[in-house]
Amino acid sequence: PAFFAHFSIFPENGLAKCGELHYNKEHTLCNYAKKEKRQVLFMKRESFRSRLGFLLVSAGCAIGIGNVWKFPYMVGQNGGGAFVLLYLFFLLVMGIPVMTIEFSLGRASQKSPVRLYQALAPKGSKWYLHGYVAMAGNYIIMMFYTTVAGWMLQYFVKTAKGTFTGLDVQQVEQAYDQMCADPVGMVLFMAIVVILGFFICSFSLQGGLERVTKYMMLALLALMLILAVHSCTLGGAKEGLTFYLKPDLGKMMDVGIGNVVMGAMTQAFFTLSLGMGGMAIFRSYIDKKHALLGESINVALLDTFVAVVSGLIIFPACFTYNVEAGAGPKLIFVTLPNVFNHMQGGRLWGALFFVFMSFAALSTVLAVFENILACCRDLFGWSRKKACLINCILMLILSLPCALGFNVLSGIHPMGGTSTFLDLEDFLVSNLILPIGSLIFLLFSVSKRGWGWENFLAEANAGKGPKVKNWMRGYMTYVLPFLFIVIFIMGIIPLFQK
Repeated sequence: PAFFAHFSIFPENGLAKCGELHYNKEHTLCNYAKKEKRQVLFMKRESFRSRLGFLLVSAGCAIGIGNVWKFPYMVGQNGGGAFVLLYLFFLLVMGIPVMTIEFSLGRASQKSPVRLYQALAPKGSKWYLHGYVAMAGNYIIMMFYTTVAGWMLQYFVKTAKGTFTGLDVQQVEQAYDQMCADPVGMVLFMAIVVILGFFICSFSLQGGLERVTKYMMLALLALMLILAVHSCTLGGAKEGLTFYLKPDLGKMMDVGIGNVVMGAMTQAFFTLSLGMGGMAIFRSYIDKKHALLGESINVALLDTFVAVVSGLIIFPACFTYNVEAGAGPKLIFVTLPNVFNHMQGGRLWGALFFVFMSFAALSTVLAVFENILACCRDLFGWSRKKACLINCILMLILSLPCALGFNVLSGIHPMGGTSTFLDLEDFLVSNLILPIGSLIFLLFSVSKRGWGWENFLAEANAGKGPKVKNWMRGYMTYVLPFLFIVIFIMGIIPLFQK
């Protein structure tokens, strides 16, 4: 709903008064109208200008650093092409069904994640408690994601300035360590991400989030294609593409089939940012002209396109310049600057690459910020600008432990060993909130004690496009919950191995 609404009051004598009313809940206007025996016409809920805007914003929420940072090094560490095939399989059988559920919950309730259960759940049930956990999850993921997005901006500036030009492998690694050890730089770029994100979101849904994300995502896709075409012209492109796209069961056996399967399953699940209601809120901003299974497929295709093309950019370059493809998390920050140093026009290509990385990170930041704002507006009745101001200050404070965890607070290891606040916050979201949240959304939608299969099926299939079939009920009721429980158990096992 619009929380600062223009309305007209029509008394029984026909005289009209016009004014503005600031209210906290939808029923405030309804109760006022009933008491005064007057008709109240108020602004409808904000909505996207176009379906393209909805698709690009939803894809922007899913597309992030996990696609272009984690996916390539996971491929490198898990044997190449076989991992890619498994990833695509699990994306189809796990990711798309749960995204369809989130879309359905959002469109049916017309609420943010913190309020959707009140609109759909049976009276007296406790499903609504998950809404608060989902809201908390959005805050926690931004507590570390804003810092990582700040890294991307820093690397763009450094690459454009030529900071890495002429440095050897060891010196590039030292530059990365120096960046993390500088508290001023870490906090500054984190703050730029937070302030910029909430500034964009402070405008209307259409004028802020949708407009900026649309142009940013189109630019991101264009940059990716340019970089991929360039990488495929390099001398080691054939070897890199063979490693990346040709399944090799021998390499899969070396890594361990179980490890590769589990890695592909978790990557396919986490890449879509499911379990915190991010997809639910965006579907609540658009009409019922299209069935939701088809919309889920479209968003998943965009997300997969970015992940796959990122590999087309990275692996030909790695094989051309004899760089370890399975270098792990430092692949982006240490390995690739060395690649660009050896590449003709490397400074330009490096700057373009980190612009692309920054766009990918910022698209997720904007999407999650919008989810946070929607929850706060539903809970407290704040205007958009007030919610942005309060949350901007709050997020700057909440993000400090992660930004300072590599320098000023480096002596604190919240999970033991050499762990940082980033490790703790990432663990809470990735290993607990996302899988448990997805499981709860799933059970709520198929259980008779929740929303129920019939209601979900009717909502998901409203509109034109591919439909959810009734035979899928058994799969979504029994098989999918089992897979999420497996992911959850595998995610917490490392806690007991320390």
